[in-house]
Amino acid sequence: MLKLNFSKQFIVEAGLDEAGRGPLAGPVYAAAVILPKGYKNKRLNDSKQLSEAARNELRIEIERDAVSFGVAFCTPQEIDQYNILACSILAMHRAVERLKPQPELLVVDGNRFKPFLGIPHQCVVKGDAKYMHIAAASILAKVYRDEYMEKIAEEYPMYDWKKNKGYPTLQHRRMIAEHGFSPYHRLTFRSEIKEHEQ
Repeated sequence: MLKLNFSKQFIVEAGLDEAGRGPLAGPVYAAAVILPKGYKNKRLNDSKQLSEAARNELRIEIERDAVSFGVAFCTPQEIDQYNILACSILAMHRAVERLKPQPELLVVDGNRFKPFLGIPHQCVVKGDAKYMHIAAASILAKVYRDEYMEKIAEEYPMYDWKKNKGYPTLQHRRMIAEHGFSPYHRLTFRSEIKEHEQ
């Protein structure tokens, strides 16, 4: 079972993670989760290690059991304006803003973050496989983003977003070459698409 908290002292910790840094289309989502003291859940794990069905089941448990959680995103237009790393962090900041109570420590998956609201933070590489609150955040970010991509796939079915969720699969790149870009594509990735086509 993953560890509950990063700190050995009892303080209010929030786990943070994002989903959707690599896709060619769609927003980047982030989640922040505060779990209750003494919480246990043996099924919590990095969202990438879980099936879609398991993530959907755990989403219900997390939202039911969490002291607080927040989910937020940055649009493709914001990603084009600021870059994907900046927007991943900005989406995390927006998720933290939705938490009540305000956490005393932010425990962030990965190795990059910018201070927010004066709250101390700690970055943890592969934290979603080490701490429950980060794993919970990774699950919420992934499930919310997948749901959004499936929704907009109905508007633009040719890109097959229900399956690829906006990631640069060969079929996705072929459909971009054939149909051009949708309003949901990240235009700053155009050079990357051209490299794949060469």
